[in-house]
Parts: sequence; C-alpha cells; structure tokens
Amino acid sequence: MLDQVVELGYNALRLPYSNEMLRPGKVPQGINYALNPDLKGLTPLEVMDRIIDGARRRGLKVVLDRHRPTSAAQSALWYTKEVPEQQWIDDWRMLAQRYIGNDTVIGFDLHNEPRDTATWGTGDPKTDWRMAAEKAGNAVLEVNPYLLIIVEGVEQYQGDWYWWGGNLQGVASHPIQLNVPGRLVYSPHDYGPEVYPQGWFSDPDFPNNLPQVWDKHWGYIQREGLAPVLLGEFGGDSVSPKDAEGKWQLALLAYIGHQNLHYFNWSLNPNSSDTGGLLTQDWLSLVQSKYQVYKAYLAPPIVDTSVQHFGPPPADPVLVYRVGEKAARTTTTSFSVQVENNGSQPIDLTRVKIRYWFSYGQAHSGRPVASIDWAALGSGQVQAKLVPVNRGSQDYYLELSFTQGTPQLSAYSATGDILVRIHASDWSQNDQTNDYSFNASAFDYQQWDHLTLYIDNKLAWGREP
Repeated sequence: MLDQVVELGYNALRLPYSNEMLRPGKVPQGINYALNPDLKGLTPLEVMDRIIDGARRRGLKVVLDRHRPTSAAQSALWYTKEVPEQQWIDDWRMLAQRYIGNDTVIGFDLHNEPRDTATWGTGDPKTDWRMAAEKAGNAVLEVNPYLLIIVEGVEQYQGDWYWWGGNLQGVASHPIQLNVPGRLVYSPHDYGPEVYPQGWFSDPDFPNNLPQVWDKHWGYIQREGLAPVLLGEFGGDSVSPKDAEGKWQLALLAYIGHQNLHYFNWSLNPNSSDTGGLLTQDWLSLVQSKYQVYKAYLAPPIVDTSVQHFGPPPADPVLVYRVGEKAARTTTTSFSVQVENNGSQPIDLTRVKIRYWFSYGQAHSGRPVASIDWAALGSGQVQAKLVPVNRGSQDYYLELSFTQGTPQLSAYSATGDILVRIHASDWSQNDQTNDYSFNASAFDYQQWDHLTLYIDNKLAWGREP
C-alpha cells in the first residue's frame, strides 16, 4: 500500500492512533499473520514503527494523529476518564522522544475533532481547547523542537456551529502561542452534504457561497498570514458536478488550489462509511473518478538528498529591524536591531558582525559618528565601527560587533534591543532614503534583509547591496 501511495503521487500520510495502543500488554487485533508474518509478536507501537520505517524508505512523510483515546470511540474533549490530560501530554512527549532525529515524522495532530463542549479562548481549563493545545504543543517542543504542532478547530464558536474540528474563528482573537517559532499549523476538517446536511448546502447560491463559508471559519488564517493552514480531513464518495456532494468537493479542491493550501484526504482505506476511500472495497484498485480529480492538486515529491538532519541548521540567525527616526531628511539616523537564533544550538555572539549600509560621503562636511544608545545585553557588550566602502551608491557601513565575554545566544532566543544612532559630526541633515538599509515602514520589528549578518566573516543573513 505504501508503494501504491508513492506511485499515485502522494508524499505524506496522516496516521491515526489511539492512546490505548501505547499501554503495556496491549496486542494488535485483526492482523493476518499469514500475509504479515514479520509483524507477529510486535506491540501496536512496534507495528507503527514498521509503517513509519516503510514510509521513510519510500520518501513519504508522516503526521501522527491522536484519533482516539481508546479503540472504542473518538472523544469530544482531549481528555477522558481513561486518558486524563496529563496522560495525553505524557504520551505525546514519549512519541516526541521516540522519533527525535527521524525526519519521516514531521508533525503531531494533537487531538482529532474537538467538539460539543469544547471551546476556544474562554479560559476554562476544562473546555478551552486553545489552552490545552498550547500546553501540549509546548510540552512536545521541549522534547523535540523540530516537530510541527498541528491544531484542529472546535465545533462551535460563539454560537456558530460548524464541522467537528473545523471551526477556527477564534484564532483571530485568541491565537496559539508556541515557545518555538515557526512550528504552529492550524488544521480544520471539512465535509460535504453526505456527512451532514449543513445549512449552507441548501443556500440558493450553492456552491458559489462555499468560499465565503471557508474564509469565515478557517481560510482567513493563511490568507492573512497568521499561520499556515493544513486541511486535515476532507472526502466524499462523489466528485461529479451533477450532484451536491460532487459540487462541494470540486469547489473545495478549487479553493485548495487557489489558496495554495496543503491537505490530507480522508481516506485511503475504503471502509470509511460516510466518505468511502481512494481505494475500492478490494483494498487494491483505485476509485478512478476521485484519483483523476485529486491528482491535479498534488504537491511534488519531498526529495532533498542534501539534508543530513531534521530541523533548522544548528545555528540559524535572523535579524529583525525597527526604524527609529522615520523622517526622510533628518540629522540623526536611528534604528533598533535584534539577533534571533531560530536554530537548535547556541550562537557565539563574539563571532557575529552586523552591517547597516548607508550613503553619506557627498552629503556632509562633517565626518559620520556612530554610537550605541542602549543594548539589552549591556551597552558595553556592543561595539560600533564605521567602515568606508564602495558598493554601488553606498559608501559606508556601520558594523556592530560583540565584545569578548558577551554571553552566547541560546537556542530559540533573541539578544533584545540594540539601539543605534548615526549622525554627522556637524549635525547636518541627511536623506535616509538613499540608505540601502533604511526602511521607513518598519514601525515595529520585522525581518529586514537589507541589514546583513556575518559569522566568522561569512554572510549568514541578509543581502548585501
């Protein structure tokens, strides 16, 4: 089946599991050991290891989906009597440790389809799924900071009822905050009228009304740049433009393509009673009508032989910048800068240099002067030096460096503010718009690649003029 997945052009699997299968003494049920003799005697977790290893050897990626607390049923909330909240978190931490360094397992879908009494942003620890997801996500990232934390929605938000796990309206006012940047992915589920006859399917404007429905409940998140959106489940028996189910599914695929979204289709296996599968009931042949429609929306294979480890580079510096004096013509060029370490290893700041490029030579009779007004690390830890240079229209750069004894910049942290000032010795005016590194729109900190950062005199961030 994994070979078939690859041949069909898919590059990832969402793999459901239950917490019950992780308990000591549990054994797999329903395996035909005549066909699978190598699985005999393995625990459920060891069987999952085999699937993940098979995916690795075929270049497939895997997202683990906590689909059920026990094999009996799904649950509305992330905790149950059988699996309390702390057990749920501890199980995720165990899996994070088990697969650390394994670049096949790329993400954890924390809980499948929160619904009913699940809320978003209410502050009630018994029902607030946003709080629980943030708590569990940060606990996972303490163990394995490379994983994507995938968070579904709820069923209802402020009286607006939607699909189980599909309502992410609360993100706008109550986003999840993870301690490691760049790891959060929101993941709604969305279905058609065969699953439930929602009111929007009987709208006179159906199916043209559907993009507005998706925008409202989850599509706005990626469009507004709040976070990536991964459609975690969708599917149905029909892709025909002649019936409501097919119209819904074709409209959703067009929306996926237009919004440049990623997705998992539910499901590969044919025994999902209300959606069917990509495979027919023989578990071997394809439902060709579905495959022909889906294949137009497949992403390319994930192949990168240059990657030798999973996650960001051991040291991954980024510069963020905020303009101080915003006027075009001013006696003082001032700005703030921070170094962020988005990598898993500390950065020795004494090996780091930062350059702010500017044009000066013909504008003044006085020489340029630079100073560090303030630094969170301590003003004595940062030095400023002006260097003449002939680089296009730029004839100077201000170089910031760090003195011996400056503490290392630990993983996933920042230096804090460094406030810098440049002026002429005669305090005459200068036009900042001639400066390569000036950005009048950077009222708040933002990444700005017109400043450059060097480690051991090698460019590690930004673009030189």
